[in-house]
Amino acid sequence: MSIAYNMTECNCESNLKTEYFVGPKDIRFAVRDIEQTTREIQKVLQAIHQPQGLNKIPLACENSRKLFKDVQDQIKILSDKIPANQYYKYHDHWKFAIQRLAFLAALVIFLETEQLIDRQTAADIIGVKVAKEDGFHVDLDDYLMGLLQLASELSRLAVNAVIAGDYARPLQISSFLGELESGFRLLNLKNDALRKRFDALKYDVKKVEEVVYDLSIRGLKPSTET
Repeated sequence: MSIAYNMTECNCESNLKTEYFVGPKDIRFAVRDIEQTTREIQKVLQAIHQPQGLNKIPLACENSRKLFKDVQDQIKILSDKIPANQYYKYHDHWKFAIQRLAFLAALVIFLETEQLIDRQTAADIIGVKVAKEDGFHVDLDDYLMGLLQLASELSRLAVNAVIAGDYARPLQISSFLGELESGFRLLNLKNDALRKRFDALKYDVKKVEEVVYDLSIRGLKPSTET
């Protein structure tokens, strides 16, 4: 009995190691470098929420794009370490980093153009492909998750824009998020995480609508012509 128990215990430990330590160490190290640069990009873009932050938008976008160049180099190092046709075997190692990068790329594009980033543009900024047949790519679910993260950031920006005296920006954000929500309603979301995150989008839309409503009842809502 003791021998059987010890063998079972060893097998359990082995299974735990397999579950939590999948993939070579150099893949995890490469992902850590990407995550570090991602945090630096996010820190740069957080400047838009500070006092006078709206005036810093062009500089924040410019500096972010410079850091995205570093990300592209780091993605190349990571992709070279992935065995052929084994992208999804190790996908869990970097999916959250890619989702965050997709969000940050989407934020930069919105700040620059007030447009929704498409998947190809996001892939180009990050330094990956779109089609899985081409190798290291941005998975569709990761791209969509990035867009949903963008919604939360823009709802925060709408509030801070009012504090900064920019009463037109919440209207732009409200229109943008309304169209984004309508687009997501057309999708058949099979991913549980995406469905839950989509529920959060509804609250983001409502939050911005309340900001616009408050502007309206206070007579601060800009006219259509303005």
